[in-house]
Order: sequence, then C-alpha cells, then structure tokens
Amino acid sequence: MNLKGPSLAVQSTCSTSLVAVSMACHSLLTYQCDMALAGGVSIKTTQKGGYLYREGGIDSPDGFCRAFDAKAKGTVAGNGAGVVVLKRLADALEDGDEIHAVIRGWAVNNDGSLKAGYTAPSVEGQAEVITEALAAARVKADSISYVEAHGTGTPLGDPIEIAALTQAFRGDTDGRGFCAVGSVKTNVGHLNTAAGVAGLIKTVQALRHKQLPPSLHFTTPNPKADFSNSPFYVNAGLKPWETQGAPRRAGVSSFGIGGTNAHVVLEEAPARENSSEGRAEQLLLISARTETALEAATENLADYLRRHPDANLSDVAYTLQVGRRVFKHRRALVCRGAADAAAALSAPANGRCSTSVEERRERPVAMVFSGQGTQYANMARELYETEKTFREDVDRCAEILRPHLGLDLRDVLYPDARRAGQDLPGLEQTALAQPALFVVEYALAKLWIEWGVRPAAMLGHSIGEYVAACLAGVFSLEDALELVAVRGRLMQRLPGGAMLALKCAPGEAAPLLAADERLSLAALNGPAACVVSGPVEAVERLEARCAELHTPARRLRTSHAFHSAMMEPMLAEFTEHLRGVSLRAPQVPYVSNVTGTWITADEATSPAYWARHLRQTVRFAEGVAALAKMRDVLLLEVGPGHSLNASVAGDSAQPGCAPILYTLPHTHDRRTESSVLLNTLGRLWSAGVQVDWSGFYRHESRRRLTLPTYPFQRRRYWVDAVPQARAEALAAAPSGEAVTAPEVAAETAGGEDAADKQLEQTITEIWREVLGVAQIGPHDNFFDLGGNSLMGIQLLSRLRKTFLLELPMSGLFESPTVAGLAALIEQYQLEGDELDELERMLAEVEGLSDDDLAGVLAGEENEELEEVR
Repeated sequence: MNLKGPSLAVQSTCSTSLVAVSMACHSLLTYQCDMALAGGVSIKTTQKGGYLYREGGIDSPDGFCRAFDAKAKGTVAGNGAGVVVLKRLADALEDGDEIHAVIRGWAVNNDGSLKAGYTAPSVEGQAEVITEALAAARVKADSISYVEAHGTGTPLGDPIEIAALTQAFRGDTDGRGFCAVGSVKTNVGHLNTAAGVAGLIKTVQALRHKQLPPSLHFTTPNPKADFSNSPFYVNAGLKPWETQGAPRRAGVSSFGIGGTNAHVVLEEAPARENSSEGRAEQLLLISARTETALEAATENLADYLRRHPDANLSDVAYTLQVGRRVFKHRRALVCRGAADAAAALSAPANGRCSTSVEERRERPVAMVFSGQGTQYANMARELYETEKTFREDVDRCAEILRPHLGLDLRDVLYPDARRAGQDLPGLEQTALAQPALFVVEYALAKLWIEWGVRPAAMLGHSIGEYVAACLAGVFSLEDALELVAVRGRLMQRLPGGAMLALKCAPGEAAPLLAADERLSLAALNGPAACVVSGPVEAVERLEARCAELHTPARRLRTSHAFHSAMMEPMLAEFTEHLRGVSLRAPQVPYVSNVTGTWITADEATSPAYWARHLRQTVRFAEGVAALAKMRDVLLLEVGPGHSLNASVAGDSAQPGCAPILYTLPHTHDRRTESSVLLNTLGRLWSAGVQVDWSGFYRHESRRRLTLPTYPFQRRRYWVDAVPQARAEALAAAPSGEAVTAPEVAAETAGGEDAADKQLEQTITEIWREVLGVAQIGPHDNFFDLGGNSLMGIQLLSRLRKTFLLELPMSGLFESPTVAGLAALIEQYQLEGDELDELERMLAEVEGLSDDDLAGVLAGEENEELEEVR
C-alpha cells in the first residue's frame, strides 16, 4: 500500500486499538499524514480450547458477558479484528468521501498510582480521560446520548466505570437517565487488543443507522452501580436514536490492564450535499488481478445495481474511477442508468464491455488530427452542450475569429431554428470549413488534455497540422486562428476544383495522373489509399477512367483542389502574411505532412515551410509510419469521423501499435457523441493511460459510495489440529517430510474447453488478416478496431469458407466480438448437426415401401408398449 506516514505498533493491553485510533488522529491534525489506518487484532491460536472458571477471576462462569447486570460475574474472550480509515474532516468533504462519523475529540491517560493494584481500574483515572476528551471535542456532557462502555461484565469493573462516567458528566449536567450505555462485549466477547476499535465501529454504525443498539443479557441493574443517581441507563432493546434535532453524539471508552485509558467522542456525519447532475452516460471501470476475479467483480457490481436501481450512476462511476486500484485485467462499459448497466454487466461478452489485459503503464498517446472533407454541420454539438471545458474553448476561438470571418462561427457550426431565416454560408465553403475544423479539433484536444490524456507526439492531416503546431507551441492560439482564417479565405478566392480518393497504391495511380498534367497527387493516406486533386473536368475524367478499370474511387466533399498546382496563385500572399507571425520551435514533437518525418525547429519556424505545406503532397502514410515506431504508442484520432482509422489500419498493424481510437462518431453513426467519447476514454484507460479524474470531474461535485469491494479469490491457510492417530504417525515420519493441507478455494481461471479456445483462435486470426490489427482480445468490438461494412463482408466471407456455414451480416452486428461470433458459430454448427440427422432419417424413410413403413411404425409402437410394461 506504500504507506509512508507514522507506522506504529501499540500495546496497552485492552485499550490498544482505541489508543491507536487516538494516535492516528493526532498524526492527522499535525499533518504527519493525510490518511490513516488504525485498529487492532486479537486471535487465539487454539480455537477449540475453553477455560477453567476460577472464583473471583475475570472469566464468566456461564459463557455469557452480562455487562452492568446484577448477575455479572465476568467476561468472555473473543476473536476479532477491526480497522478504521481516518482523514481530516475538511479533506474528506472536499474529496467527496463517504463519511460514516466524525471524531470530535479524544484523550489518553494512565491511572498512575490512583488505584488499588496493577490490574485494578481507577474511578479518577477514567473520569479524567472522559473529561479531557469532552473538552477536546468542545462539547458538553449533556449533548452525549450514548456511551459505548468498556463494559467487561466484572463485579468490580462495571460499578467503577459507571461511577467514573457519572463523575465526568456531573461537571456539566445534573440530569438523570438521559444517556444510554452498552457494551459490544455482550455480543462478541472481549477482543483484548481489538476491543476498543470494535466498540468504536459498533457506535459508528449506530450513528449511521440512527438507532440505539441493545446491550445483551441485561435484566436487572448491578446494585453496586448507582444508576438511579446517574445520567445513565442500560439500553436493553433496539430503538430509534432520538435527539430532538440536535446532532447525535456518543462516547467510546476503552481501559487497559495497567491503567492506560482512552476515550473518544463521536458525532454523526454531517448531512451530505446532493451530488451535482452528472453526465447522461457514464463510464464504469472494473479491474482485477485475475480473469476469475474480474468476472466476480463484474457480477458483484451488476448485482449491486440490480438491488439499488435508484443508485446515482454518476457517483457509482466516480467511486470506481477514483476509489479503486487499477490491476491488469480491465473492463470498461459506457451505459445509461443502473438498469442498463446491470444488464450489460450481466452479459460482458455482448460487445458493449471492453475487456483487456494490460500490464504496461504510462503508454504514450499520439494525437492525429483530421483534415478537410471530414467536417459536417453540428459536429461535436452534443459535447458543446454538455462539456463545459469544450464549450469554453469553442467560445473563445469563435470570439477570436469573429473579426477575421465577419461572423460568429458558432452560427454556422451549430445552426438552430432561431437562425433558420438568416442567409448564412455553410461548412461546404473552404473559408469556413477550415476554421471550423481547427476550432473543433483544438477544443477536443484541450478536453483530452484536461482529462489527463496528453500527447507525446502528434500528426495532422493538412489543416490538422495547424492544430498540432498550435498545441506544440509553434503558433499562439490567436495567430493560429488568424492564419487558418487567412488560409481559408485565400483558397476560397481561387477557382474551384475537385478531389478524388483512390483505393490503390501510389504506383498504380502514377499512370492515371500522367494522362493529365493538371492532376496532382494531393495525399498519400496509406499503402493503398491516395488522393488526386485538380480541375473538376479533369477529376471527372479520372473518375470515369477508374470506373472502367474497376479501381474504387470516391469524390471528397471539397470545393477546391487542395495540395495541387491550383494553390500556387496564393502562395506569395500567404507567405507574406506568415512573415508577420511569431513562430517558435515546437515543444511537443509532431510529424510533418511535407516530409513525412519529425518536423525540425527550422522547418516549423520557416514561413516558406508553411507555404509549401498547402501546395505539396500530404505524406500522411509516412507520418503514421513514423508514429508507429514509437514504443507501445496509442493513436488517438481527434476530429470528426473515422476516416483516418480506415486509412492507417494497415500501417498500424505491428506489435505495440494499437489501432486508432476516435473521438467523435461518423456522421452516419447512430451512437451519441458522449458514448463514443467515453468509450474511447475507457479503452485508453484499459490500455494503460493514466486518466486525470480530477480534470474529468472539474465541473461536477461527486461523492463516493459504498460499493462491492475486491472479490479476493480466497484460500484457507489455517493449520487445523491433527487427529491423534495421524499425529502419532507424523511423529514417526522423517523430519524432512512436509505435510500439506488441502486447498479449499484455489484461484483458477476456470475450464474453458480446448475446442472453444481453438475456435476463438481461428476467428482471431481471420480478424487480424481482415483488419490488419495485431492485438485483438476476445471481447474487442470489430467496429471499434477500425472495421466497416466492407471489411465486415470480407470477414463473413472468410468465416463462411472456413466453417462452411451461411452466416448472415446481421450476425456480425449482433455479435461484433470474437467471443460473440464463436458462440454464434457453435449455435449454427449445432443446428446443422441436428438438420443433418433429420435429413438422414427422411432419406431412409423415402426408400421404404408402404408395407415396410407400416412395419417399422408397428415395431416402434410395440417397443414403446414393452417399455410401458
């Protein structure tokens, strides 16, 4: 646990654990630590041994502890352990912890010589420690309505304790019979060094439930204890803890043989403020050391949510995120409401849960920024409405851009009914599309950074490189926005053009380009993905030629021929504008579109570089290859859609390089923006990224809940007593031989059939070939790994040929994981076997004559009659 504060072993006999709590409180208030664990443990090693009653001793003659009762003649030993977690109240409130109770004050002293003997208690010593604790708590005795007494049930100790309590209380009050007393020793016996913390925990529970617990085995007050003239009565039955509106307060006493006394004053926890309204969708995170424990933790949480349908899911998610240690077996789920979460957790193989095994820590994240053509109206609108940090950055950028654009970019980016009558330009115009892309991608990146996802490297596609450069410190935000606005405006003035995406290698595209010198190779997006740019009529002819050659081609949503010779008329003016901008060396490494490798300080600070950047080919595929060489890198697409995901799937399929994770859904994706964003955050966490949850909840007030704790895979190590006959045999055995006890609950992963494993491995290999992704888990979602409908058709074709089954396309959508497809294939195979048997039987019947068939049926009928007899 890496505890670095004071670590002390305390021994004051029966008061040990309450003294430990008091010392921990002192360490907290003197800032020796910020959190403390304090308590005690007492376990007898001979469990089945009893005791011999001795007249006048401390042990009970009948096995019952009758604290404060007239029949009290001694205590009973018990076994137990108890530990409490302590924090300063202000810190606990600020951290949103669930506070069970507040320790208002405490005191520890010793009887000194004020007693008859070493083991005898002292009225004066006990009274003084109670008085000191009340003074430290700054409360009056008459505000205490329950005392958890030391209460051993001995004829000498009980009357002395009541006398000491009365003496301490009489300094503040003359009241009688208003304060209940009890002793947990009547429930569990005397726990020796753990006795004090047991009483403390009992009293905390009483405060939480607002009920006074009974002290057992009590019928008649001990006549030697003057209850009638004291503020106290023994509470013999469970009842509500009424205080007429005052805060409930209690005292807890623990006195040790040798005279060390401890008393703690408790108060009920302050009323908790309601949590602020949380996100509509929540990210639940679970982790464990083993696969078995992960499944148990998942089921435990699902069961909790079924039993608590009104649980605040935002607080559930917060507790799992900040209140649990992260282990290598990890699971993440995005859900709405407790019922939805419980249903999804009950079937983790349904594709909604992301499950992985990750032992690496601090994996680097490379942010990849989308280029023009991916924009659409209302992109990231949901995030603008729900994520305050994102909205603040968009608003700031829009205000900076207003004088450069002559309008409010938000009116174009997020049109609504109020502006329906206004004749506003749209995002199809380059002059607006480029600023809009920059603003959305910059605000998304800042949101990720606030959540702790900081880029170790970056790559931008065309206009996306401006976002990378701004985040790296090359441009100030104001200069970057002005440059983007000028760039878009100058491009808008140029003659229109077109761009065509080809699914072919650059070498295959070369002869197509040679046919018309007006065409330019605008971008190299992947091994078999390039973009051609040029005049509209030239691009149309190229598109027709591609159709003749059966080369897949698609027109992009652009108004101009970017990265072509058609950009050259604006280069001089744009270069002149760049000379007035302060350019600085990048503080975060990023890859250049122009060179396809890491940008240098000279390039980043050269106006000529940024002029070449808008004219020359975007060497995106080479840039991705440069990122992929980073050890254990994770690629995070920051921008609209998944265009980059499909472009680089082949390049990223090498060890240590995950597929691109995306931030926003595709324009045709029916999932909400929040669900896609949170799903990606969950996958980043699963992959080892350290999320900054304080940033994630910066605009919310959350609190921790009491949720199911870690499902330890328990083993029993207790050494049982050996039967006498076996003991004699063991005594005769050579001393070097060891005897082992049978293991009760071993931690195993549980037996998956070898055939099932082989089936999943076969499917996984097919996925790797289709997706070009090296690392695939059984519960990874096909579409999250970069799959699309075209890849889905290829995948199903491979599966049909491999397993000789007619799998429908709907099967992939319903079961988009390796485990899900394995279950589906097993179902189809089983149904196929049953159908084959039916066809065999029908074939046999068809070959029979009517008489033969009648004989067969009669024979079966006779067999049935024989079975009945």
